Amino acid sequence: MSDHDNPPPDLSPRRRRLMFRAWHRGTKETDLMVGGFVQRHIAVFTEEELDELEGVLELLDVDLADWLSGRRPIPAEVMTPMLERMARECSQLGAGVPKDARRG
Repeated sequence: MSDHDNPPPDLSPRRRRLMFRAWHRGTKETDLMVGGFVQRHIAVFTEEELDELEGVLELLDVDLADWLSGRRPIPAEVMTPMLERMARECSQLGAGVPKDARRG
C-alpha cells in the first residue's frame, strides 16, 4: 500500500478527499503527475488554493495529461494559477516518477 492510500491522519476531510481524487484520475500517468503534486503540497494549500485545486480536478483526465506533459498548451480559458503551478512543476525532469523508481 502506498503513501497516497494512507494520507496523514491530521489532514482535514476536505484535504484527504482532494488527495484521493488527485491519485485516482483514471490513467496512471495523470495519477502520478497530479497525485504527486497534490501530495507534496496538500498540507500547506490555503482555502483559496484548495478551491482552485477542486476546479483543476474537474478537468478531463486526457486533457490534464496532455497539458501537464507539455504535449499541448493549456488553453487560456482554463488556465489558473494552480494549473500553471502544477504544469511548471510537472515539466521538471523526473516529475511523475515515483521515488522508488528513480535512479540515483
